[in-house]
Amino acid sequence: MSRIVNSATVDLVKSFEGLFLEAYLCPAGVWTIGYGHTGIEHRDGTVKKGRSITPEEAAVLLKSDLTKFAQGVESKLLPRPRAEITDNMFGALVSFAFNLGLGNLERSTLLQRVNARAYLEAVPEFRKWNRAGGRVLRGLTRRRASEANLFCSFPSPIVPA
Repeated sequence: MSRIVNSATVDLVKSFEGLFLEAYLCPAGVWTIGYGHTGIEHRDGTVKKGRSITPEEAAVLLKSDLTKFAQGVESKLLPRPRAEITDNMFGALVSFAFNLGLGNLERSTLLQRVNARAYLEAVPEFRKWNRAGGRVLRGLTRRRASEANLFCSFPSPIVPA
């Protein structure tokens, strides 16, 4: 069974993807709908111009997408970091992969650092991934900073003894 994506991750993804009930072309030129859904799980299997969905359908698609990416991220982690990383660290990696693809995560120095258990050295690796179509995008710069912050944060409030 795959690790569950926590609410901090879902909130981060929702805040950066936004909710679009009608299909649109993202900056990378990919038809997208809902909360960043680009897959084929939409009615007749396509996301294209003219498609629309309900907020409920968008939530179902997001849950399905994040589950798929969580499984993918888990499969890329070596056993020791898989057991050691917090839910927020895991969620930051899932958000990264959801936005950029599992292939980019797999080829990234970010994943190499995590798998080497060099967690502090992994943090600056997020910011390197802020381009689409060869251009630096402010939204991607902000998203990578938010993912790095999530990666460094504690999964729940710490209550002093």
